[in-house]
Amino acid sequence: MNSAQLGGPFTFPGTSLTVQRIGYGAMRLTGPGIWGPPADPDGAVALLREAVAAGVNHIDTSDYYGPHATNQIIRRALHPYPAGLVIVSKLGARRPPDRSWQPAITAADLTAGVHDNLRNLGLDALDIVNYRAMGSGHGPEEGSIAEQVAVLAGLKREGLVRHIGLSNVTAAQLAEAQAITEVVCVQNNYNLACRHDDALIDDLARQGIPYVPFFPLGGFTPLQSSTLSAVAGRLGAKPMQVALAWLLHRSPNILLIPGTSSVAHLRENLAAGQLTLSPEILAELDKMGGEAGTA
Repeated sequence: MNSAQLGGPFTFPGTSLTVQRIGYGAMRLTGPGIWGPPADPDGAVALLREAVAAGVNHIDTSDYYGPHATNQIIRRALHPYPAGLVIVSKLGARRPPDRSWQPAITAADLTAGVHDNLRNLGLDALDIVNYRAMGSGHGPEEGSIAEQVAVLAGLKREGLVRHIGLSNVTAAQLAEAQAITEVVCVQNNYNLACRHDDALIDDLARQGIPYVPFFPLGGFTPLQSSTLSAVAGRLGAKPMQVALAWLLHRSPNILLIPGTSSVAHLRENLAAGQLTLSPEILAELDKMGGEAGTA
């Protein structure tokens, strides 16, 4: 695929890192419950190699996926990494043996997390690390993240982290972090049905900062909507392709990282960049913010 077919290029602000707007989120490259290795490790390796061969050069991951399993598969599939590949990881959680998700937000936790990512990815420095605030489980919660961002800024000064991003944060937390260090991306929950961040997306666009929606297709409860299905039928496309294309049209600073463990779904996701949505269709889809649900 050429650049235009993957949504076109975007450069993270203040960096030399340029990616295609459709990337890949690697969370699904694990066993059930984001725990342990995948049932088919060779298939996961083949999927990653196909994504990169198709032009994907933005992979989102974390060492707490598995834990460790996803990063180890990325390394097996792609190391030594091709020039121009940007791997973005995140910190802020840990996975104890009971398979729960626990905060990992002390200086020691964050430092250990960076070293885990470096070791399992086989890197000397991480391109971008997002600090993920845990929030309530239903979205971000207000509260200071200054201590954690300061730790990452220190790791950046040490050369272990090149750039810093944020995940699951509010506009106030973004401003707090920007008073400490440069923030090169924000990753929050956003899709056709979940539109709480409309104002934040527009503000980030004015600053040239990318917004990376996680769960762009609804996550573990995929988007369902009669409107979405009807539009997809008229376009001869899959509903999830239309949902991804809408995000690309929503704002030029939106970068996509849809995840899948299926090569067929990977190809469908990448093809979403070739869909053109007319102003009339966009207006129809925009109305889904209050209508669409998940199931």
